[in-house]
Amino acid sequence: MKIVPRPRHVAAITSLLEQFPVVAIIGARQVGKTTLARMMAVRHEVTPVVAFDLEDSRDRARLADPILALEPLRGLVILDEIQRLPEVFEVLRVLADRPDTPARFLVLGSAGPGLLRQGAESLAGRIAYYELPGLRLDEVPSEHADALWVRGGFPRSFLAESEARSALWRREFLRTFTERDLPQLGVGVAADTMQRFWTMLAHTHGHTLNASALARSFGVSDATVRRYLDSLTSALVVRQLRPWHENLRKRQVKAPKVYITDTGVLHTLLGLDTAHDLLGHPQVGASWEWFALSNVVERLGADWGRDAYFWGTYAGAEVDLVVIRGNRRLGFEVKRTSAPSLTPSMRIALEDLGLERIDVLYAGRETFPLGEGVRAVPAHRIWIDIEPL
Repeated sequence: MKIVPRPRHVAAITSLLEQFPVVAIIGARQVGKTTLARMMAVRHEVTPVVAFDLEDSRDRARLADPILALEPLRGLVILDEIQRLPEVFEVLRVLADRPDTPARFLVLGSAGPGLLRQGAESLAGRIAYYELPGLRLDEVPSEHADALWVRGGFPRSFLAESEARSALWRREFLRTFTERDLPQLGVGVAADTMQRFWTMLAHTHGHTLNASALARSFGVSDATVRRYLDSLTSALVVRQLRPWHENLRKRQVKAPKVYITDTGVLHTLLGLDTAHDLLGHPQVGASWEWFALSNVVERLGADWGRDAYFWGTYAGAEVDLVVIRGNRRLGFEVKRTSAPSLTPSMRIALEDLGLERIDVLYAGRETFPLGEGVRAVPAHRIWIDIEPL
């Protein structure tokens, strides 16, 4: 299989390894964590590199006594699928506290309750987490931007030889993920139940969460809906975008928006295998919205859990994305049109939220001002015309 170079991520992880004795690369299954670790091994070609794949029974046997196996190692030590052997975290705490840190540990795992809990409890202050997303616009040739949107950012899906093979890969990913991967992450929900729930979420992609409506449709309680949703969120295949609240005399939306993290997976859940299928579907706008927003957050270097929100009022004013860090407040609207315009909602958001500016991400070719504090930015120029925070 072809490999997409990912120098931005390699540089970021290299920097973290210089600061922390343990760095965890977390991300959904098949997003490219192992390939990225191999790139890191090449980057450390002068330094000894030892790798363990904990899905391999032979490597698990080598770590039967983790302290005995890991203590003598120097350089870069890679532990892939760390959630398969969570007791290693306690050993890493001991090894991370050694003088002069003779080894740095790069651990990889699908984000889930087991990985996050074990790491946080035993390695607080010693570990940095790096969330690896799917491929973004800066990582593919510009002429393949639409293919990235349709197929999504999983490397095997994007690099498939045809749309049919890409769609087949995604269908198999969904099956394997619900049947094998979620149970390994401690999610005790039947595979067919979780896939049906995931499909229901796809039909509400980009909308605010209505747990009661989902519960009625699915025949379960509100609490069960939230448990299923939190499981998929922990596994990084669903994103909940939190609402922002201002001290205003307006009724503001308080429920999160729910997005399927990968657009290719979204399209498969909706039964859309080709670009032609997608363009005629009611969810085409919501899909393209997430494609643009996910690139914006990556470009800004923003943190989904700390910096990113949406804002809306029951009177209809809204902003698709509000990024807040320190004294900076930026707004982003997504319009899948070639001729965006300034709207009353944008003027209200600028004033009520005190935004520095609003960028309207659209489907055209040129960046230009729409009004004071508002400009139109083509989606394909997000990584060119939008500056990092």
